[in-house]
Amino acid sequence: MKQIRILMVCLGNICRSPLAEGVLRSMLDKNSFLIDSAGTAGYHIGDSPDKRSIWVGKQYGIDISSLKARVFVKEDFERFDYIFVMDKNNYRDVLSLSNSQEHKEKVFFLLDKLNTPMEMKELPDPYYGDEKDFISTYLAIKEACEVISSKLKI
Repeated sequence: MKQIRILMVCLGNICRSPLAEGVLRSMLDKNSFLIDSAGTAGYHIGDSPDKRSIWVGKQYGIDISSLKARVFVKEDFERFDYIFVMDKNNYRDVLSLSNSQEHKEKVFFLLDKLNTPMEMKELPDPYYGDEKDFISTYLAIKEACEVISSKLKI
């Protein structure tokens, strides 16, 4: 059976996307699914997730402390079956690297899984916020990942 590969993408790959990676990874079988994350900007390459993302994950039983930030690259279109972005800037930046319609059709807004597809519902970046913002981000990610997980489980 082919492993389904999913990539979560935000700006710096230290807040939203590593949290989404950890949450979805906790919901799916690691033998059937490969979950990863990346950022559209290379500000934090090699860094651990933001301490507040690590904190909120731990509050809900998700350990993302060992993840390291990386930047989204053109080859990710070939490596992944689904690419979930967090906001319109991420969407624009990811699509700017696409070479084909097939690549573009792999890209979705994470929160659109809760609503009508391609509503382009954005998940705000909690980076400049406080713990409350990180909790809200986690809860939105968890809800979207529950929908994705239920649709992908065999």
